[in-house]
Amino acid sequence: MPLDPPSSARPVPDRQPPPHSSPVEPAELQLESEFRFNCHPGIACFNACCRNIDITLTPYDILRLKRRLDMDSKEFVTRYTIPFEMDFHGMPGLKMRTRPGTTECTFLTDAGCSVYEDRPVACRYYALGNMGVRRKDESSVDDIYFVVREDHCLGHEEAKTRSVAEYRTEQGIEPYDDHNRAWRDIVLKKRSSGPTVGAPSARSLQLFDMCSYDLDSFRDFIRARSFRDIFDIDADEIDALADDEERLLAFSMRFLQQILFGEMSIPVKDGARKRRIAQRKETWAARREDEIAKQREELQRRQYEE
Repeated sequence: MPLDPPSSARPVPDRQPPPHSSPVEPAELQLESEFRFNCHPGIACFNACCRNIDITLTPYDILRLKRRLDMDSKEFVTRYTIPFEMDFHGMPGLKMRTRPGTTECTFLTDAGCSVYEDRPVACRYYALGNMGVRRKDESSVDDIYFVVREDHCLGHEEAKTRSVAEYRTEQGIEPYDDHNRAWRDIVLKKRSSGPTVGAPSARSLQLFDMCSYDLDSFRDFIRARSFRDIFDIDADEIDALADDEERLLAFSMRFLQQILFGEMSIPVKDGARKRRIAQRKETWAARREDEIAKQREELQRRQYEE
């Protein structure tokens, strides 16, 4: 769909099964699987993991953190993240920025995490890892879990044992996974399609960036006349989405699925595409005429100077 997004493209990590030499234990865990781990302020390694971070942020991470810090998406992204490319096509991703010259989390204090109630999902999972896997010849995505055992972490020596499901509830992970699942599936689908669908256009990368990391711009985007001219959505529904950021995020993922993969869940007005193309042709024609006029003026100026 030829909509014009804000020009703010940034680069989701290519999650491959970790090698056995990594701190990731190769055993695959399910929700009912039990593991031994506990972290608490009295443990000798408390906060050590926060001093050496490599945290990829999800859309819901950014929503929670920017809201906690009372800033809009652009300000949060500028101040607290760094961009990277999640795949060879330049799919935009964001990592948490560290303190200058260190690998230490910006939000770490002597007392612990200063944004603990809204900490990213990667922090909530530690010392578990989570990965979505699409099995061969299957369309659904399975969640698998695994233990991450780093040398500095003494939590694995603690006596406390619980299931993966209990740990997810204890750490408040479930709403994060619920709000991020559609985004994760989009990323997996894009990767699994590989070269068969070709390189994404610059516009599709911009749309992915906006829908994933700049919810405030997406709010303005769906309120714009150009959006309402194409999509058949009641004005009251747009207002309701604009007032509820969790619903807005879910809608942004539906929009991405429709734009990237043609999964139609948002109704389009009859003839909207043709009208949009005609409008763009008129705009391009006007720009060409303007450019020709400028070239003529420049030529006349040079002739006069000679």
